[in-house]
Amino acid sequence: MLDHTPDYPPKTPPPPKRPISPPRPEACIAGTARARMQVRNRRTAAWSLEAAPWSAGKASAHVLDRLHEWGYREVDAAAAALTKLLVRIAVADGGRRVSVHLADQNRQALIVALSHQPGLAVAETGVLPELTSLGAVSCGTDTADDGRRVWAVLNL
Repeated sequence: MLDHTPDYPPKTPPPPKRPISPPRPEACIAGTARARMQVRNRRTAAWSLEAAPWSAGKASAHVLDRLHEWGYREVDAAAAALTKLLVRIAVADGGRRVSVHLADQNRQALIVALSHQPGLAVAETGVLPELTSLGAVSCGTDTADDGRRVWAVLNL
């Protein structure tokens, strides 16, 4: 029996072509949903607590402990007062939990409290003067579908 080999390669179908995906839209904060909070390239810590009246004191203790670990001991009163106020604001929103986030950079600390209570009204700004009177060099609040975010920056 003769082995017959073809003198041309067999035809294989070309791979399927994928449609070119459209470019992703550039993020624009104005007029769109609030972007997720991202803190990069610095030390951070976060705690999730039950939304209860005692949460403010517990969050304050967590923040002070972490600031002490990082070598900041001279701002205990201001950091404790700011943390307690931020957490009380978040607890007042009525959610089931509150998360507290802490970051440091260039001898400043960012303290953020998130309420995780959906469907809140527009963020109120009446608390901002109180935050600055407690030592915040910068502060703010905003509201989105996932709740209220209240933050303050403190010089260390």
